[in-house]
Amino acid sequence: MTRSYAIRTYGCQMNAHDSERLAGMLESAGYRPAAAHGEQADVIVFNTCAVRENADNRLYGNLGHLRPVKDAHPGMQIAVGGCLAQKDRAEIVRRAPWVDVVFGTHNIGSLPALLERARHNETAQVEIKESLEVFPSSLPARRDSAYAAWVSISVGCNNTCTFCIVPSLRGTEVDRRPGDVLAEVSALAAEGVLEVTLLGQNVNSYGVEFGDRAAFGKLLRACGEIDGLERLRFTSPHPRDFTSDVITAMAETPVVCPQLHMPLQSGSDSMLKAMRRSYRSARYLSILDEVRAAIPDAAITTDIIVGFPGETDADFEATLDVVRSARFSSAYTFQYSPRPGTPAATLPDQVPKEVVTQRYQRLVAVQEEISWELNRELVGRPVEVLVAQGEGRKDGATHRLSGRARDGRLVHFAPGDAQVRPGDLVQATITYAAPHHLVADGPLAGHRRTRAGDLYGTGGSAGSAGAEPGAGTAGPGVTGLGLPGIGRPDARSRTSVGGTR
Repeated sequence: MTRSYAIRTYGCQMNAHDSERLAGMLESAGYRPAAAHGEQADVIVFNTCAVRENADNRLYGNLGHLRPVKDAHPGMQIAVGGCLAQKDRAEIVRRAPWVDVVFGTHNIGSLPALLERARHNETAQVEIKESLEVFPSSLPARRDSAYAAWVSISVGCNNTCTFCIVPSLRGTEVDRRPGDVLAEVSALAAEGVLEVTLLGQNVNSYGVEFGDRAAFGKLLRACGEIDGLERLRFTSPHPRDFTSDVITAMAETPVVCPQLHMPLQSGSDSMLKAMRRSYRSARYLSILDEVRAAIPDAAITTDIIVGFPGETDADFEATLDVVRSARFSSAYTFQYSPRPGTPAATLPDQVPKEVVTQRYQRLVAVQEEISWELNRELVGRPVEVLVAQGEGRKDGATHRLSGRARDGRLVHFAPGDAQVRPGDLVQATITYAAPHHLVADGPLAGHRRTRAGDLYGTGGSAGSAGAEPGAGTAGPGVTGLGLPGIGRPDARSRTSVGGTR
């Protein structure tokens, strides 16, 4: 019988992208996805993250829960990959000897062979490579989304931030050639994917490996020429490498969404120096000013760490000052926790946990008020929403559907009598704002059915093993109800949650 698999993914978008490749490799090798409910998978794969403090405990706790399950299902296999596997290596098998395979971030394509070798030899297989064997995007993939896709443009990072363990686990930056990236985006758009997110640990240093410092801006412009692509996002850039040519490319390329996620980490210059972040708060804010001058409706989000070693009350107040000046639409906020293997873990003056928690709560309160204020400004404005699946946890109770506006904000809307599917595009008007989402309960002003929506309705997927997958193309028609049409914006304007710019 065909063996089934299930993948449990933790961490960032890069891990989610890797899991799509793991699924593609397994299906190429003859495995099938386990049923969503009621079936115990024959192979369970953990794609792990090593960034958070409790990552280790979470993994080993899950492995402990699976031990009796495996004992009750002869032939079941457990594999552990990702950043924590790259870090812990054989320690995983020592602590959880019922694990069959451990593989790292550089050899995800080896998983099917390692599973077969473990079955044949009846012993655990641990294989960790120190450098990338095959660029992940060249591997087959199994994507869950019919309308959105990630495309990796680089792997690894050349920065040395003292709090970050990623460079030691993902390695130094390796860039894909522009032609390979554009070929993948073109294939996805031809198959109907409407939205692509370019991925990299530091996307705007793209090109450093092949000697072209302007490569990322050129890549954005080239993606904008791809027929059928309607939305282009990227994550994450580093302020050190953010240049004016990229801002100009964003503003002049209509498919680039009016959204920017750029990590701040701290508003204190002394903390930025201790973190080895090679910019200062004034430089960071000047980048935001330049972005907003070119893209007035841009929604800007960020990452912030509270309680970095040595952070004083004055340092924290400096962070609050920058947050108030920056006016982020939202922020991912983190309480610092030491990660073994990072320079910051051994720094003196670790901040007491209770102080970190109190500062964190203050920061969240300030940011939520800003987010709510900015969202309230959008009430009454039209938005284009790409309908998603699973974005709204209460959609069943509220009889709404959910999706993302062009600027990335989450929108819950009332479909009325329209037969709207995930992957379709709708035009709605915001009627209510909360700090973390918007609501559009009025009648829809437009609804465009897409081939991605057709695939969702027939149970199709965004891709299959053994090919560069995508899904669904945008249909040619727009149901117009008196407001601007939905679809690929022209060179003069771009509709976002914040209006036309």
